[in-house]
Amino acid sequence: MRRALTIVVAAATAAVMFAPPGLAQTGLEWGDCPADVAKHGLRCTTIEVPLDYRDPDGQRIRLAVSRLASKNPDKRRGVLLTNPGGPGGSGLDFPGGLVDLKLPQSVLDSYDIIGFDPRGVGRSTPVTCDLTTEQQYRGNIPPYARNAADVLTQARNAKTVAGQCAESKTANLLPHVSTAATARDMDRIREALHEDKLSFLGYSYGTHLGAVYTTLFPDRGDRIVLDSNLAPGGLDRTGSRLFGPGMEKRFPDFAKFAAARPEYDLGTTPEAVTAKYFDLAARLDKTPVQGYDGNLFRLATFGSLYRDSRMPALAEIWKALDTNQPPPPAAEAQPNLENAVAGHLYVICNDSRWPKSVGSYLHDVAVDRKHYPMFGASGANIRPCAFWRSEPAEPPVRVGDQGPSNVLLAQNTRDPATPQAGAAQMRRALGDRARMVTADQGGHGAYLIGANKCANDTVTAFLTTGERPQDDRVCAAEPARHPPVGASHSSEPVTYDAVSLVPSPLP
Repeated sequence: MRRALTIVVAAATAAVMFAPPGLAQTGLEWGDCPADVAKHGLRCTTIEVPLDYRDPDGQRIRLAVSRLASKNPDKRRGVLLTNPGGPGGSGLDFPGGLVDLKLPQSVLDSYDIIGFDPRGVGRSTPVTCDLTTEQQYRGNIPPYARNAADVLTQARNAKTVAGQCAESKTANLLPHVSTAATARDMDRIREALHEDKLSFLGYSYGTHLGAVYTTLFPDRGDRIVLDSNLAPGGLDRTGSRLFGPGMEKRFPDFAKFAAARPEYDLGTTPEAVTAKYFDLAARLDKTPVQGYDGNLFRLATFGSLYRDSRMPALAEIWKALDTNQPPPPAAEAQPNLENAVAGHLYVICNDSRWPKSVGSYLHDVAVDRKHYPMFGASGANIRPCAFWRSEPAEPPVRVGDQGPSNVLLAQNTRDPATPQAGAAQMRRALGDRARMVTADQGGHGAYLIGANKCANDTVTAFLTTGERPQDDRVCAAEPARHPPVGASHSSEPVTYDAVSLVPSPLP
């Protein structure tokens, strides 16, 4: 069971300090990155920031920062700070990941690409909830609740986890690990780099982080790109419940894919593949196969819909489970999964006020299970935030429309995790500050991750020239990229989802 779960959970890197030598022109000490981060010429350093921005001269914490410097000083515009999603995911290696994703040379020339581990995560000052191995492998998304009893079971588990977070050795950090505090850290990174402004590229949860930053510091942002957008409230109760409709809208792409390939024997029509989903889930609820129960099957399917490239592997898993055969081997769990899950909880529980009444979750699960039967009873289920024992040091930031018009949203129409409906809310919240380019595509991640040339070119043009559509732009569908049957996906660059820490690649 635990090995199987590794296919749907990713972790931040181990939390160890590094002290790179060598003085750069910014005054920071840049040196070799840790071995698991070092590639493409990436250099690393650490800076210190206040734990509590209300007490700037008080306790300090560290941030791990990386830089992929522009090699073309004549074309260099400034710095492009990046975030790959989470919360809980490491971003220290993300500049290298963007190179793997074929970030255009024109962007690499225009900016020093900056990565960082947000506060609480990885090689920055880390947090913990002292999670057991089993708790870690439950991941970030609550289990699918088939009935009221499942909700009550999850409530007991969630309350236990919340208590462990409150009693952990990093409990003093609980009020201070939030999106608002991380946005303030971003501005300290800008100051440390001696830049008047920063540009930003954030995916998924990174869209909430970027929107909060440009709300708090509207005149310190240069060109802001938000890709695969959460609603303006972030991963709150409303955002979580978008998983249900997101899954329903994205799943037909997989159903069409599987129906067109008789070698998987999952059904000859999309309707038959859809029926197979419900049949397999119900069977696995009763009798798990090779470590997969119904909850893991649903979560694996949801996570695999993030990329068209994962569909062949997902179909192989379905085929194996349908015939009671061992699925393809799962990847080994990455290190420091406990920190990734704990960091996720610290942020989302500080970022909004979650309902405290178990009865409200019982109601919402029943409603969403009826309207979105594929996955709605996961997104609506109760989280540890319902039992959180601390209050954030700073109230959540309400994303607003005051400031320069320098934001570009990128979005797929059929994103399972951050659906178009949430992106539309983010677009309205930012008002005339923003424009949006929407690709008629499925999957989580538009720029570079997706295959839509129109959307990719629109974002690249904005980052390199400042040119942005006069009005919101819709890009027509382009063919999905599916690897051949049996192909390895091990070279697919790792990016972290904003909400569930689903890893790429799926084995």
